[in-house]
Amino acid sequence: MQIGIYGSGTTESASKTIKKILDESGIKSFTLTKSKNKPADCIIVLGGDKGVRNYFHRTFDSTLPVLGISEGEASGFLAQIELKEFSTYVNVLKKQNYTVEEVPRLGVKIDGKNVYPVLNDVAVFSSKSAMLMEHTLRVNGDEVWHDNSDGIIVSTPIGSSAYSMSAGGPVLFQDSAVFEIISVNSLDVTRRPIIVSNDSSIEIDDISARLHCEVVLDGLDRYKVNKTVECTQFFPPAKIIRLKKDSTAISALAKKVHLAEELLSMPPSSKLLLKTLEYEGALTQKDLANKTLLPDRTVRLALSHLLKKGYVKKKVSIRDARQKIYEISKIE
Repeated sequence: MQIGIYGSGTTESASKTIKKILDESGIKSFTLTKSKNKPADCIIVLGGDKGVRNYFHRTFDSTLPVLGISEGEASGFLAQIELKEFSTYVNVLKKQNYTVEEVPRLGVKIDGKNVYPVLNDVAVFSSKSAMLMEHTLRVNGDEVWHDNSDGIIVSTPIGSSAYSMSAGGPVLFQDSAVFEIISVNSLDVTRRPIIVSNDSSIEIDDISARLHCEVVLDGLDRYKVNKTVECTQFFPPAKIIRLKKDSTAISALAKKVHLAEELLSMPPSSKLLLKTLEYEGALTQKDLANKTLLPDRTVRLALSHLLKKGYVKKKVSIRDARQKIYEISKIE
């Protein structure tokens, strides 16, 4: 058995820990790069859910199953295993006594040009917040609505518990053969999210605003759009290894829904920090202030609240012992 290890943006110590555990179990491994691509049975991806999304955004062989591993204690939908518990599951991996879940992806065209496929969602917004965007939605060539709103989101089932849920969209079970479309804060108060078959062709056309508009892919990268965004199901789907038989994506969803209920009473600044940590991973206080554009004092107060409630934990940075970094705690 041979396994590739991919860890863009992660610490070198995490990769060494994984390689050591694999070596001790008699499993060959190599670090995966664009210039170094050996035959492999599967790929281990470090960096949690964000790391898995980054991996599938790159031009690697997406036909291989992927095991996502988180270096922190934040349980995810794509990265099921924590680094500290990997050694207890390595024999399951060696015997290939695991299941492989096929996660659908969205192929995206912006103004007729292909960009990388996404796992979670495609969002289209004005480049400046709180500014209305006008657009026309077509499904399979038929016009569904012409709308003025803050923006629009097209989501996969696994992405339905992320941005789209925060925008009022329904949560989809991951084996559902559908995508969902949400108009965010539409001027039409009767506008509701819609569910379409995942073999549908989704077109967001006639996009305009007072300033230019942008397409946000998986909450990571932004692309300027002039007029049209097209979304269709992308093949092949992402293949995710599930080692735990008693910890499914449904249980992770249940935990997230429970957390969402508790978040309703939180200050907006605390919610924003949690969402930022979910998408970006562990960050320093300065990083959080830069990414959220909140005042330093507001960030300090929000972090103090989240630490007290146990939603966030603090630890010393490996790169700089003077720095404290913050990450989402594991929710039981």
